[in-house]
Amino acid sequence: MFIEPSHTRNNQYPRAGWIEVICGSMFSGKTEELIRRLNRAKIARQRIKIFKPALDKRYHVENIVSHNENSIEAIPVNSSSEIISLSGNAEVIGLDEAQFFDESIMSVCDALANSGKRVIIAGLDMDYLGKPFGYMPQLIALAEYVTKVHAICMVCGEVASHSYRLSASNEKVLLGETDLYEARCRRCFNLGEEAYDQPC
Repeated sequence: MFIEPSHTRNNQYPRAGWIEVICGSMFSGKTEELIRRLNRAKIARQRIKIFKPALDKRYHVENIVSHNENSIEAIPVNSSSEIISLSGNAEVIGLDEAQFFDESIMSVCDALANSGKRVIIAGLDMDYLGKPFGYMPQLIALAEYVTKVHAICMVCGEVASHSYRLSASNEKVLLGETDLYEARCRRCFNLGEEAYDQPC
């Protein structure tokens, strides 16, 4: 379990910010972990602001909601450039579904951390083809702390790190849940439709 780092404050220098990335496949608990960290920041009476891409309306137009139906209020944005001006005096910034943000998300997160804010990012590290997704690889490289969470393979029950698309669609972005995706281990992901016919 991730425990918040202790960054001591020095009167001679401004507060140091940092970036945390929570990554993994679908159904691995990324949003659940993001909400957990943000709730701990709230308990510590830190000012928080949470953002999500406006295109993600699967569970709620504004809130971010985990697969376990835990939720927390968020601000939907059409462009990552909106985040800085909307952050105000927040000390902790949460970002969900970061793979959907545009290219400026990297400079936005860098600027927020450089201004002394704690930035917590959750997102898919790989797309349905098993390739790096969006600007997540760059965000992982920028981060001081990276947590990779795992799901359970829905075919064989092993540790899963891939999101297998059940639909024949070739669209890069296809929002969906268990109707369109399932978590799979490397072996079952590579077997594709034949995975259910192979002995575990």
